Amino acid sequence: MSTDPLPQLVHARADGVATVVISHAAKRNAMTNAMWRALPPLLDELAADPEVRVLVLTGEGATFCAGADISGLVESADEARELAVRAEEALAAFPKPTLAAVRGHCVGGGCQLAVACDLRFVTEGALFGITPAKLGIVYAASSTRRLVDLVGPATAKYLLFSGELIGSARALRSGLVDEVHAEDELDKRVAEFARVLASRSLLTQVAAKEFAAGRTGREEYFGAQMREGDDTAEGVAAFLERRTPRFSWMPGSSSSSA
Repeated sequence: MSTDPLPQLVHARADGVATVVISHAAKRNAMTNAMWRALPPLLDELAADPEVRVLVLTGEGATFCAGADISGLVESADEARELAVRAEEALAAFPKPTLAAVRGHCVGGGCQLAVACDLRFVTEGALFGITPAKLGIVYAASSTRRLVDLVGPATAKYLLFSGELIGSARALRSGLVDEVHAEDELDKRVAEFARVLASRSLLTQVAAKEFAAGRTGREEYFGAQMREGDDTAEGVAAFLERRTPRFSWMPGSSSSSA
């Protein structure tokens, strides 16, 4: 009888930061169909929690995520692809800052999830690849567009056409990742930066996230939030008083509903 832990998404919340851990030790944290299905409702739950200001996504142990569990592809490649895209879209739409903390392999569906995050901090030994060409699978148009927006068409084509893995140095040069750290420094840096993000104004962050994604017609809304909410006044007062601001604006609250 196998003693391997069940594949699952483990999550914890502390000091404004929610951490979601991809856990499937037997298959280098490959995502099963059940795990793909579980991610969107988990993200909805964390997005609705007013105590959560930042989301960190990582993998259990020495690997971020080796992609989709191949058994799901055998059962139905179409279903597995659809579930992965749905999870990716839910992650990209998460209304608060998201950060992928990557060790080891970040491949296929794992890279799809990392790209859907706002930022990616990785170890020096991390490896990245997008591998549908090895399986004869058509990468979703939305996923392709997101990759192109991040790294440009040339690098996106290199990754998609070849399915080859690239290391952290090339990933950094191409814009696929934001910071590269020694193995024993990653957790410290991620925790430190997550605290920084949690201390900043969500009003600023949410507006920036929407504008960067190309959402239009919201300038008037966010202008009203600046005028009617507390974050701008609190930020200015804290600056003048030389103290840490205590920002309170949250997406979805009665004062911030669109």
